Amino acid sequence: MSAPQTTRPLQVRGRVWKFGDSVNTDEMFPGFAMRLPITEAAQYMFNATRPGWPALVRSGDVIVGGRRFGLGSSRPVALLMLELGISCVLAEEFSSLFMRNSINLGLAALTVPGVTSAVDEGDDLEVDLESARVRNVRTGTALTGAPLPALALDIVRHGGVEERLHSQGYLD
Repeated sequence: MSAPQTTRPLQVRGRVWKFGDSVNTDEMFPGFAMRLPITEAAQYMFNATRPGWPALVRSGDVIVGGRRFGLGSSRPVALLMLELGISCVLAEEFSSLFMRNSINLGLAALTVPGVTSAVDEGDDLEVDLESARVRNVRTGTALTGAPLPALALDIVRHGGVEERLHSQGYLD
């Protein structure tokens, strides 16, 4: 097996997009968009609650959610987030299915208690994905979340499960 190669940065800095509690995957990825290629579908992310939002997103931006973020079906929302350039998702609490889908597709999802009260939309955050440390650049407030297990972090580092298996010679 070859040594893992870093394909995604483990330290990111990005602008906050703040969402509340109980944001579900149907709201993030509308049903009609599921028939579209990912590049097109991403343009409809949060269409019902924040029309036009994808046009405002910049590469490296960070989504911050409240409790029960990503509940609902197992729609592959992380693919849309990655397509838009989202660097990671931080939340008070995740749906376990959403979190696992995100990691499997290569998008870091960190549980960070207190994050919704420590940031405002538009703030810049510095996030160390390895240590789960988050710093609000505007206020200097620092938080520490639950670090990802080593395997999950390695999957994110490689850009997803499939890419990790390719890099280790398990897939052609």
